[in-house]
Amino acid sequence: MTIPVIYNLRSVRARWTSSVVAVLGIAGTVGVFVAMLAMANGFHATLVSSGSPSNALIMRAGSNTEMVGAVLLDQVHIIEAAPGIMRQAGAPLVSPEVVVIAPFALKSSGTDANVQVRGVSAKALEVRPTVHIIAGRFLKPGLDELVVGKNALQTYSGFDLGSSVKFAGVTWTVVGIFDAGGSAFDSEIWGDAALLDQVYNRPPNVYQSVTVRLPSPSDFQKFKDTLTSDPRLTVSVDREIDYYAKQSQALTNLITVLGSLVAAVMGIGAVFGALNTMYSAVAERSREIATMRALGFGAGSVVSSFMIESLFIAGIGGVIGCIAVLPLNGLTTSTLNFQTFSSLAFAFRISPMLMAVGMIFAFLMGIIGGTPPAVRAARRPVAAALREM
Repeated sequence: MTIPVIYNLRSVRARWTSSVVAVLGIAGTVGVFVAMLAMANGFHATLVSSGSPSNALIMRAGSNTEMVGAVLLDQVHIIEAAPGIMRQAGAPLVSPEVVVIAPFALKSSGTDANVQVRGVSAKALEVRPTVHIIAGRFLKPGLDELVVGKNALQTYSGFDLGSSVKFAGVTWTVVGIFDAGGSAFDSEIWGDAALLDQVYNRPPNVYQSVTVRLPSPSDFQKFKDTLTSDPRLTVSVDREIDYYAKQSQALTNLITVLGSLVAAVMGIGAVFGALNTMYSAVAERSREIATMRALGFGAGSVVSSFMIESLFIAGIGGVIGCIAVLPLNGLTTSTLNFQTFSSLAFAFRISPMLMAVGMIFAFLMGIIGGTPPAVRAARRPVAAALREM
C-alpha cells in the first residue's frame, strides 16, 4: 500500500514554520544559482550574436584576438580579389579594421573605463547588415567623426549626438548612433580606420583584422582554403560567429564556476535546513509512522512518503527562487572582457533551460535533505513506538 499524498501536504502545513525556513533556504540558493547562470548566458549570447555565420574574420596567423592582429594593405587587396566574396555594385564587401582601447568616464560613477574603439571602413555597415544607424548618419572616411553604439551612449558620458569628444589628441564629433541588435558592437565606438592608425602613431596601412561578407555560410570552407593556401598570405580565417564564441569562453567559464561554488556553499546550508525539517517531522510523527506500519504500510511506502514531502518543500523553494530572479531578465550590466580588456555591456538572459536547471538543483537538494530522515523513519522499531502510545 502507498501512503496518500494528502497526508504529506497536511504534514507540511502542520509544521509550517520549519517548512518555511527550508523553503526560503532552497529558494535563495536556487535564485543565486540561476542568476549567475543567467549572467554567464547573457555574456556569451552578447558576444556570439556579434558574429554572423555569413562573415569570415581574417587575422594574422597565430593571433587569438584582434588586438594582436596585423594585416597589411597589400594583403587586404589580395583578399578583396579572392573568389567567393559577396559583391555590391561590383565592389567586394570587405572591411579592414583596427581596434584600440580608450578610457572614457562612466555616467554612473564618473570614473574611467576602457572602451573598445573600432576603426572601420566605408563598407562596415554592408558587411554587418544587422547594424543600423538609428540616429544621425554614418561617419565619412577620412574625417574625425564617430558613430556610437546604443549601449556606449547610455553607459559613458559625452557621447550625445552632435557632441565633441577628445581622445588620442584629436577632437572627434559624434555624428551617429547605431543599434547592433544587442551584440558586443553596441558597447563600441566606431571611427575611421586610417585616421585611428594615424592618431595612435601606428604603422600606416596596417590593419588588425579584415571582415568579409560571403554569399552564404556554406561558402566559408572554400573561401578559407583559398586564402590559407595562398603563399602570399599568412593568415588565419575563422567564421566571425566562432571567433566571438571563443572570445566569450574565458569569462563565461569563470562566472559559471564561481556561481556554482557560491550555490554549492549555499546549497549545503539549504540541505541542512531540509534535514532539520524532515528529522523534526520524523521525531514528531514516530507514533504515526508506527501506526501506519502496523496497518500494513511497508518500509518502502514510508520512505516514499517522506521523500515526497521533502521534494514538495524543495519544489516550492525552487519555484520561488526562479520567480524571484525573473526581474533580472533583460537587465543590462557591464563587465571587463578579459580578451580585449575593455568594458562590455550585456543583459542577463534567463531561458527556460536555466529555469529547468534551477528546478533540478532544487530537487537535488530535496533528495539529499530528505533521504536520511526518510530512511530513519522506515527503520523506526514498530513495537517500541506502539508501546509509547
